[in-house]
Amino acid sequence: MRAGLLQLSVSDDPAANLTQTRALVRAAVEGGAGFVLTPEVTNCISADRAHQQAVLQSQATDRTLAGLRADAAELGIWLLIGSIGLKTEDSDGRFANRSFLIAPDGSIAAHYDKIHMFDVNVSETETYRESAGYRPGSRAVVAQTPFANIGLSVCYDVRFPHLYRALAKAGAEVLCVPAAFSPVTGAAHWEVLLRARAIETGCYVLAPAQTGRHAASVGRSRETHGHAMVVDPWGTVLSDAGTEVGVTFVDLDMAQVARARARVPSLDHDRPFEGP
Repeated sequence: MRAGLLQLSVSDDPAANLTQTRALVRAAVEGGAGFVLTPEVTNCISADRAHQQAVLQSQATDRTLAGLRADAAELGIWLLIGSIGLKTEDSDGRFANRSFLIAPDGSIAAHYDKIHMFDVNVSETETYRESAGYRPGSRAVVAQTPFANIGLSVCYDVRFPHLYRALAKAGAEVLCVPAAFSPVTGAAHWEVLLRARAIETGCYVLAPAQTGRHAASVGRSRETHGHAMVVDPWGTVLSDAGTEVGVTFVDLDMAQVARARARVPSLDHDRPFEGP
């Protein structure tokens, strides 16, 4: 199976972002991809909660989800929508950061709500409180497809290795890490975290990404790291997209998963222990 990873630079305008995304999805298919992946918050990047409240929609009415489902059906592809921000019925008004795996008939094969919220102080001028606007999920998800079992995650999840070990033990062969990573933490940690998750599990890691300075009509603009990346089950970086918008291709070979796990079968070597 050929996968095509999208690297996007979306704004706070979901309609404009959908146009950009659909064009790159088609470019990925023209390049031979049967599995196309978009990054985190494909529909909107905004640091302004009021603006998000004005432009985000529910799952039932979201135009990005509907448009990309239609494209998957028209093109006959598997499509991972890395995540989209969605309104929920939560009493506190918080959104969901939800990832979708779309089947070639346009149906939703699986969905996953980001579990770990990015609440960090990167520097004196760069602070994030994702949990103020988004509520965390609570369920890990592995989806079966004809070409591989897919483990779903989103961005900050990559810092929590127990999640990925659980996904691999539940049958995942490909781990998806769609992201909108901070430039500071991305430069320091992005590659090594992705490689570690691949090495620990013997999985392919596919990480489509947001990149660059994101145009904002309201409030401050955000910047993201880019470097959409593919890591093989032995921990080798097969592709690094740098910081340009575009599509990265990789041909997945599930025999590589079996080979890596046979060489170092650490998934079978868990032992109980006491303490600390």
